[in-house]
Amino acid sequence: MIRPSAPADLAALRHICLLTGNDGTDATGLYSSDELLPDVFLEPYVTLAPSTAWVVDLGAGPVGYLVATLDTAAFLSAWEKRWAPEFDRRHPVLPAGEEWLREWRPTPVPGHPAHLHIDLLPSAQGGGWGRALLRQVALAAVEAGVPGIHLGVSASNERARAFYAHLGFEELRPDGDAILLGVAPAALL
Repeated sequence: MIRPSAPADLAALRHICLLTGNDGTDATGLYSSDELLPDVFLEPYVTLAPSTAWVVDLGAGPVGYLVATLDTAAFLSAWEKRWAPEFDRRHPVLPAGEEWLREWRPTPVPGHPAHLHIDLLPSAQGGGWGRALLRQVALAAVEAGVPGIHLGVSASNERARAFYAHLGFEELRPDGDAILLGVAPAALL
């Protein structure tokens, strides 16, 4: 079942983010703190844009999620004012090579003002849950009149890139080690 995210889900969602944070595989121990990835790619979204956060819950708690914002530029402003100070409080010093996590920000993309992050545990993959989550954000985007949605995917994550291409996402441009993909929300319905 897909449902809106609730505050009680946060610990489970942070764990999912970590277990899928290395190109879809476990990122435990990859960085100096296992809290870094959820503090960049998950918690800002459930904190700043809770109405566009959904979870897959098959009865025993979340096994996947999609977090999004329908207006990346406005979200970026809220990030700078409300989330960046919290991140700095949690992580006052980062080792060399990890500073990019402090500096990472969502990228506004012309024509694709919405963006998202989606993660599913391996046990929830292949069952249509990713497509169902994308449908949720597409419905919200269509209702809000948003013309396009984008996301970043690692250039080396062939499985994810194939999944998004199958759903109609097209390559927009490179973004560091990632590729930005975009789609019109109606194409996901």
